[in-house]
Amino acid sequence: MTIFFICIAILILGYKFYSPFVEKQAGIDATTITPQARFNDGVDYVEIHPVRAFLIQFLNIAGVGPIFGPILGALYGPIALVWIVLGNVFGGAVHDYFSGVMSIKEDGKSLPEIAGHYYNTVFKGFMLIFTAMLLFFVGVVFIMSPAGLLSNLDAFKGTFMANNTFWVLVILAYYFLATLLPIDKIITKFYPIFGLLMIVMTTMIAVALLIEAPHLPVTGDFLAYFSADHHAHDLLTPNPDGLPTWPLLFVTITCGAISGFHSTQAPIIARTLTNEKYVRPVYYGAMVCEGIVACVWALAGIAAFPEGYAGLKELLDLGGPGLVVNHVANSYLGVLGGIMAIIAVAVFPITSGDTAFRSLRLTIVDAFNIPQSVRNRLLLALPILTIAYFMTKLDFSLIWRYFAFSNMLLSTSVLWLATKYLFDRGSFHWIVSIPAVITTGVTISYIMTASIGFNLSSDFGRPIGAAVIFIGLVLLIIVNNKHKISAV
Repeated sequence: MTIFFICIAILILGYKFYSPFVEKQAGIDATTITPQARFNDGVDYVEIHPVRAFLIQFLNIAGVGPIFGPILGALYGPIALVWIVLGNVFGGAVHDYFSGVMSIKEDGKSLPEIAGHYYNTVFKGFMLIFTAMLLFFVGVVFIMSPAGLLSNLDAFKGTFMANNTFWVLVILAYYFLATLLPIDKIITKFYPIFGLLMIVMTTMIAVALLIEAPHLPVTGDFLAYFSADHHAHDLLTPNPDGLPTWPLLFVTITCGAISGFHSTQAPIIARTLTNEKYVRPVYYGAMVCEGIVACVWALAGIAAFPEGYAGLKELLDLGGPGLVVNHVANSYLGVLGGIMAIIAVAVFPITSGDTAFRSLRLTIVDAFNIPQSVRNRLLLALPILTIAYFMTKLDFSLIWRYFAFSNMLLSTSVLWLATKYLFDRGSFHWIVSIPAVITTGVTISYIMTASIGFNLSSDFGRPIGAAVIFIGLVLLIIVNNKHKISAV
């Protein structure tokens, strides 16, 4: 129990003390007129109260990411909590914050346009491809997962609503409306309510676990995990399936720690803020909040099963993380928990899916300078969602693997983009450049060992990742020293 409270305390203290230091490096100016005021178009550049903006941003980046990922990551043991906390404060929250900063500084533009400004057209093209690809994969995944859940509910058995295609079409119809309509018609009205619902649900699950869970992690678990009694090989492969912690834990738990998808959502809220001073509470704050959600569900995976990790693995093999959510919610919250579990794995991903497609529309609009008329929005939404429908016919696991790689690669690219932003300002770039080097190592190591990559043995992949990190740090030091000399 103490360990859980320490993790939550570190996240809160990170926001209280580290985020103001990060903000000082970013060049925030509370007197600057924001893009919302300069480009107010009644569609995307619409004023939103900062509290609503925070709740919408939190919901946009969350979905089921900080629920499913930490449940899967719990199989790696207590180190999952360590990764969530450290990854969040020093990686993910900084990543999300600078995504918001750079967007609001660049007229609310999307990532590829920002990349073109700070680097070149080649990097802009690279970012455009991977941003669009990631957004599309996220949208498709968040059609397939809730449709699968809803079609299998007992209440719909024997009816036309038990057909998966029916729910796919219903969700696509909603995505069409949410993508097409101005942001203040659906998103600003309902998403703050869903954001509050996720906070309430997470709090209830946390309290129930802390009171009733049979295997709450204690300090001794961490000391034993990192003790000299463990061999280095055991530390690298604690997963019951023998999967190595490096790099797979860092890929398994992204939302809650660091996720490139979050940066794609940044322009949506950057176009609505009325003051640059709101960037830190909205972006950094929302990511810290997501980290707390991730800690709660990692705790559920570690502590909620009387059989321990064997019980968690058995349930995952039967029905994936969605079944674990259902089990935990029903076991610890009863009937109310069952209702909340359905909301968590059906409604929450839908709210992330529609903003993914909306962000994809904005990315295309920015890249090709397309006017925001109703006709143009319609011409963009229709082909995107039509292709998405046919993508739902593909194997879910295949789409998920490509999503995971795209997510990692994009988060790394955004951190390097933020590094260039701080370099140009003459600010303390290490707050983003060090995380950028680490995520580069993770990405290289993953693609070397993954089945969608080179499929090498992890005995080769791990050293390659470590070497990339070492070389990256050395090059950063050299470039930093040259920059100091040239400045003098």
